[in-house]
Amino acid sequence: MCCLVMASELCKTISEAKLERHKNLFLNYRNLHHFPLELLKDEGLQYLERLYMKRNSLTTLPENLAQKLPNLVELYLHSNNIVVVPEAIGSLVKLQFLDLSDNALEIVCPEIGRLRSLRHLRLANNQLKYLPAEVGDLRELQTLDISTNRLITLPERLHMCLSLQYLTADRNHLWYVPRHLCQLPSLNELSMAGNRLAFLPLDLGRSRELQYVYVDNNIHLKGLPSYLYNKVIGCSGTDYKPKDRHLSCGSPIQVSEVKLLSFSSGQLTVFLPAEVKSIGTETDHVLPLQELAMRTLYDIYYRFLKDLNFLTPISLPKSLLELLHCPLGHCHRCSQPMFTIVYPKLFPLRETPMAGLHQGRTTVSFVAYCCSTQCLQTFDLLS
Repeated sequence: MCCLVMASELCKTISEAKLERHKNLFLNYRNLHHFPLELLKDEGLQYLERLYMKRNSLTTLPENLAQKLPNLVELYLHSNNIVVVPEAIGSLVKLQFLDLSDNALEIVCPEIGRLRSLRHLRLANNQLKYLPAEVGDLRELQTLDISTNRLITLPERLHMCLSLQYLTADRNHLWYVPRHLCQLPSLNELSMAGNRLAFLPLDLGRSRELQYVYVDNNIHLKGLPSYLYNKVIGCSGTDYKPKDRHLSCGSPIQVSEVKLLSFSSGQLTVFLPAEVKSIGTETDHVLPLQELAMRTLYDIYYRFLKDLNFLTPISLPKSLLELLHCPLGHCHRCSQPMFTIVYPKLFPLRETPMAGLHQGRTTVSFVAYCCSTQCLQTFDLLS
């Protein structure tokens, strides 16, 4: 009886959408195991632009989907049981947003490369072991989320997605970042946390557009390219929870059994703070490398040598040398100097258009405190 009532309500909803030429149709939480035949009868829904079918039990898509829904712009199929993205998907020529996350996808057909208008593609939480090279034909693609799959490599033509701005590939089995990703001219955020990365391309970060790089929880990652200097590097999905370690202003945290990164100028060797080395842990918030280096230099020359003039312009660019003499600000409580940021932020932080793809909490500091556990006070905002 209940099933008959639900079927009757479904038919009524679709009939009204046809009659009134609706542009949006919501069929979420309908316990659908098959694509509704009412959607595909006669001429279909010629005016429909957005179809929401989240949290059903669909296993496939009909072959005549594009014929019956020719003006579809957004298709939401989050949380179903779809195993294969069929060839028919490539005929939805106006499609701009496709959400197939949280399904059982094992195969994405090469025809997906025919979606030349596609801007946002979400394939997170599936069973994908590879993506077709045709993904590189999506020249308008801006957002790609392929996190929590079984990917070993990224699509070989991904660098041809010239509009790509946000790439999330967290929690896969990736061993390396293809060097051709450094050629993406619009890439602003790259997140590859929780993989098996052992190194990063030396060119990564060379582009001015790339501002956010998340590579936490890659236990084999030993170092960072120099071009990531002054980029934001940090955690992507865990709250900061200090445990046994204590971080004090101006003093690096203690990390046992690690060799700290360093840089040298003549006879002088300066070790970068331990936060840089411990980037792979969940318990550390990470400042831009430039800020960490400036604080360390300040400690060495001002607190120990008592003479900043000892540092010649040869050792640092002129702009940074001037900053070393005149910090942008100081911590409100402990007077810790701050050189490149006056209002630092505590990770995990998601303020970009990719915010909807990441679970967890967004923590933003609105006051001028340094990133010490003693001084930082924040407001927690649910993302």
